[in-house]
Amino acid sequence: MESGVLNLNKPEGMSSARAVSFVRRATGLACGHMGTLDPLASGVLPVAVGNATRLFDYLLQKQKVYRALFAFGTETDTLDRAGRVTKSGGRVPAADEVAAALASFVGEYDQLPPAYSAKNVNGVRAYDLARQGKEVALAPKRVRVDSLELLGKEGEGVFAVRIVCGGGTYIRSLARDVAAACGTCGYMAALVRERSGPFALAESIPPDTLTKENWRGFLLPPDAVLDLPRLEFAGAAAARLKNGVPVSCETADGAYKLYLDGAFYGVAQAADGRVRAKTKLV
Repeated sequence: MESGVLNLNKPEGMSSARAVSFVRRATGLACGHMGTLDPLASGVLPVAVGNATRLFDYLLQKQKVYRALFAFGTETDTLDRAGRVTKSGGRVPAADEVAAALASFVGEYDQLPPAYSAKNVNGVRAYDLARQGKEVALAPKRVRVDSLELLGKEGEGVFAVRIVCGGGTYIRSLARDVAAACGTCGYMAALVRERSGPFALAESIPPDTLTKENWRGFLLPPDAVLDLPRLEFAGAAAARLKNGVPVSCETADGAYKLYLDGAFYGVAQAADGRVRAKTKLV
């Protein structure tokens, strides 16, 4: 089965599921995205095709880069511009206040996800409960913010911010939290994902450009997008690994790209001087 990853540029106004449907229609293969983008957001949406969907855990938590607009003085129930206004009339902080607040969130912190999110609450999506007017009780989650850069003011009460963060960070929640640190309220007015792991916006393609004839030309091989060291085996050792039998190997514990008899096979896991084939991709 053909497998790999397509680097899509999801347009604003399209759901991530809708973007994936373009890939499914063009390829005729199982596929899935590596990290949801809200319909309001645009930018990089990696979509795995075929057996590359098995790489979800290796790619989802990669570092992300966003350019966002934070609007101060108003808050919405969805924490973005698509929601219903729940607070208004708040003060608009000065640029130096915003910069200081941003600096305070660099590192790890416990972030409360938005009520309108895909988080599961007793088997039900949080956004479904919120739309029904029910109380949504979500637990804070530890997230990592690597850097926050104030890019400048882009309108009355609106500031542009570049965010570099770990997977699972909600930028809508960050907008709320930065505003609270400034003693006011706020929401996310716009969002562009500029990078997700090895996938860059400059190299992405619109979903509707994919056809049954051209999609293979955009497909990135699984081993090209895996940021892992390489292990190679041949002969009897390769045969044992293909049969699910671990082999001895003097290498550090961890995950590796696995090549057997000169061809990429999948992901291997090394532990205590032994290696096993963990995720088969061919």
